[in-house]
Amino acid sequence: MAILTLACAFAGAETTVYKYRSKSGVTSFSDIEPIGLDYQQIRFDCYACQIDSLVNWRNTKLYLSEYSKAIHQASSQHQIDPALVRAIIHAESHFNAKAISKQGAQGLMQLMPETAAWLGVKNPLVAKQNIQGGVKHLARLVKKYRGNISLASAAYNAGETTIKKYGGIPPYPETQVYVERVEILLKRYQQEYEKSGYTSS
Repeated sequence: MAILTLACAFAGAETTVYKYRSKSGVTSFSDIEPIGLDYQQIRFDCYACQIDSLVNWRNTKLYLSEYSKAIHQASSQHQIDPALVRAIIHAESHFNAKAISKQGAQGLMQLMPETAAWLGVKNPLVAKQNIQGGVKHLARLVKKYRGNISLASAAYNAGETTIKKYGGIPPYPETQVYVERVEILLKRYQQEYEKSGYTSS
């Protein structure tokens, strides 16, 4: 089994790494899914942030049914478009509820521990809790930036302080491609919702 050092694991922007405890009790990391052992799947970077991503965001698979109840409940409660929630989840974690970034962001909507605590999320790796907290945070950003989805998604990715510092979307290539891809995904999810007859109003 290929055991990775943390440095090697961090080097691959889209590498999926498995953290597990070997039979001898040693915590190990591998790029191969362990067989017969409990493990934690880790993604070391946000899905939509890789600048040279080979994903075609205009036709990549959409996730239209995953976590539907939790997404629609949270979206309705916080009065936000569920298509935007799906776009953010897609961009952040590719709908991997156990994703953990190298910065420590966790779960579907990649909540940092301090953000999760502030939002009242006890366990960010529990999908329903993560979605509830993430949607609350996202809705606040959309309201703060007066419905400007580009600024809200940039703030979700890079932080509100960064947006304030630069007076808009920061000159970070990772954030710029993230914002672009979120907008592409948002339009595609909105189109699918329209086809199904669902309205967010």
